[in-house]
Amino acid sequence: MSQKIYCTASFKPKPGKEEAVFKTLQSLEPNAHREDACLLYTVTRQIENPFADGTGFPIVFHEIWANREAFEAHCQRKEIQDFFAQNVESPDGDIEDANVCVYTDEPWNFDAPKV
Repeated sequence: MSQKIYCTASFKPKPGKEEAVFKTLQSLEPNAHREDACLLYTVTRQIENPFADGTGFPIVFHEIWANREAFEAHCQRKEIQDFFAQNVESPDGDIEDANVCVYTDEPWNFDAPKV
């Protein structure tokens, strides 16, 4: 049974704040990479491409964590909480909207034995 947690955190910066938000999110990467259970933690920005012209938030964090507990511990780190308080929740923050979702790769009714 897979215990991995996949997180997609999407951000819509306020107009003119795209580069600042991207740089702020990049600054979170080094400390997250120090967390033992962090398997992937990469911020990306949307680019134009004729083969992928869908719409979405222009900045997305792709995260993979070894398990749910590690992801939830990461979310409670002061640096992460401060980021959301200052940039997402505050009316003065640089982010207009955010959408954070977690996923599993385990199928429904997966019957693998627990190890």
